Amino acid sequence: MRVLVTGGAGFIGSHLVDALLARGGEGALLDHLRRTPRPWVTDALSSGARLHVADVRDLDALRTAFDAVRPDVVMHLAAQVDVRRSVADAAFDAQVNVAGTVAMLEAARAVGSPRILFASTAAVYGNPERLPTAETEPIAPLSPYGTAKAAAEWYLQQYARLHGLSTLSLRMANVYGPRQDPHGEAGVIAIFAGAFAESRPVAVYGDGRQTRDYVYVSDVVDAWIAAAESDVTGALNISTGVEVSVLELVEEMGIEHELAPPRPGEVARSCLDPTEAQQRIGWNARVPLREGLRRTLDALRASQPGVVGSEAAAES
Repeated sequence: MRVLVTGGAGFIGSHLVDALLARGGEGALLDHLRRTPRPWVTDALSSGARLHVADVRDLDALRTAFDAVRPDVVMHLAAQVDVRRSVADAAFDAQVNVAGTVAMLEAARAVGSPRILFASTAAVYGNPERLPTAETEPIAPLSPYGTAKAAAEWYLQQYARLHGLSTLSLRMANVYGPRQDPHGEAGVIAIFAGAFAESRPVAVYGDGRQTRDYVYVSDVVDAWIAAAESDVTGALNISTGVEVSVLELVEEMGIEHELAPPRPGEVARSCLDPTEAQQRIGWNARVPLREGLRRTLDALRASQPGVVGSEAAAES
């Protein structure tokens, strides 16, 4: 199976590239590589991955990359992922997350790539009435980020209808784990882990009772690979179905916190029902939060030898 991972130098994308190579597949990654150099890209290339440097908004560059790879499956993870930036600059968010997705679809259609997986998000549901939230609940995003992802899902459905592509949107809950940038990417656990490493308190916005569904990155990788090997279309939640508040997370990690004003566009409660993924692609999240936090902090220590932290917090 020839697979092209857009955003393949990023947090989830790089883990996917590694997993695909470990399984003996033909892995290629596409990324603009404008972020801080990341050693796992070099590791992937030395393991046989092919790299295509391109911005997903550049259709000509995408066509060149897609023509070189001719992927059987496209895993589209290239995105603007920061909700705060989407509020501050909704036009840029839409350019990357909507126009970039359409450009990817057009490049895939042009070379006959039959299967497209898309990195969607729990943010498309907004503040849902039912928790855990199933795929049948209404789409009602509160932020430009969620709106752009919802629009991109509609484009996948249109390309399926008009051009016969097999498309599946993976609505991921809050993914966390090693390689997530505590300074540049959305992800409260990455931000908290960075604060833990520097022995400083974290900012908790609002009253801290807002909840999220935290799913470890290796579980997410398993879900993407199961989805790639299936013919399931539409949308699936990728989640644990376990609701955890920010204050509970602070306590679990053993770090000090300070309250800050609430942020616009932030969802109050989010927890997704993974039943459909269990039934349709045979996937379950297996890593409990405590174990995932331990792995994340261990990886942070390994990458930053000066990080010590408290053993009690590290093991919580």
